[in-house]
Amino acid sequence: MSDKSQFVHIQKQEMVDTFLRILLKKGFTASKASRCAEVFAVNSLEGIYTHGVNRFPRFVSYIDKGYVKVDQEPTRSGGFGALEQWDGNLGPGPLNALAATDRAIQIAETAGIGCVALANTNHWMRGGYYGWHAARKGFVFIGWTNTMGNMPAWGAVDSKLGNNPLVIALPFGDEGIVLDMAMSQYSYGALDLYVKKGEKLPVTGGYDVNGNLTDDPQKIMDSQRVMPIGYWKGAGLSLLLDLLATILSGGLSTAEISKRPAEHALSQVFVAIDIRKLNHYPAIEKSIHAILDDYHQSDTGINGKAVRYPSENIRSIREVNQVRGIPVVKEVWEEICRIA
Repeated sequence: MSDKSQFVHIQKQEMVDTFLRILLKKGFTASKASRCAEVFAVNSLEGIYTHGVNRFPRFVSYIDKGYVKVDQEPTRSGGFGALEQWDGNLGPGPLNALAATDRAIQIAETAGIGCVALANTNHWMRGGYYGWHAARKGFVFIGWTNTMGNMPAWGAVDSKLGNNPLVIALPFGDEGIVLDMAMSQYSYGALDLYVKKGEKLPVTGGYDVNGNLTDDPQKIMDSQRVMPIGYWKGAGLSLLLDLLATILSGGLSTAEISKRPAEHALSQVFVAIDIRKLNHYPAIEKSIHAILDDYHQSDTGINGKAVRYPSENIRSIREVNQVRGIPVVKEVWEEICRIA
């Protein structure tokens, strides 16, 4: 980080307690406040500050504006077989997502696979949280969400696509392997963090207002023209994720969400697979080790530098932050303390 004086280090429990006080003031029950505070704090502990502590003030503002209904819970609205449709009733996004993940797991315990399509919900914050949640319970997880229009289709200049995050997770050892990625090269939360740190992006991430590729996060935020991952491939994947989330849930599309005054009433999908029901389940752990061993032998061309699989560094980040405290941009923590 470019200027360490811009950051303070907060122990996880202090962060949880601070979030908890605010959420209780905003009308959450003790149980809901505790679960929600834990989601935000764990995301921060594991290094996803953009969808943890940095996002918390906006979450509170959405409560104040009535976009997030603290007293609402998801209700079942339809479905068939192993697929259920639920209405999030604009309840808190992290709690709705946890409930949908757990319901998908419950269905999978019986049917082998479970799918919950959730309409009318709010931002789930870090999608990977639900991947970890399922993986630690022994389930493969696939989940995605649509968003408001914040990314241009390939070849376009206006934002008709969402950066629609996708999560894929599987159990491994006592934790998991979790891929959590937006369809844009950088999420807007990541761009905002680079701006706060006063740093350029490691690689170009979008366009400035004149249509020039740039690694300046502020210029990309000003233009609202993030670059799709894989260019046209990421744009196509974003479109299909939006189509599927909308169709399966019966909820709103990116186009419809974009007409609202702020990003809410999203559509999401949660799939859980019970791999313990597979005939070759006892051999799966060995297969994963073999694949990762081969993967780690990749030649980077740099002595001492190795490739990492998605989420491989989460444990080490968690351990460091548990000892040193979670690094938080000073102005962000001061804002949260003012709210508290």
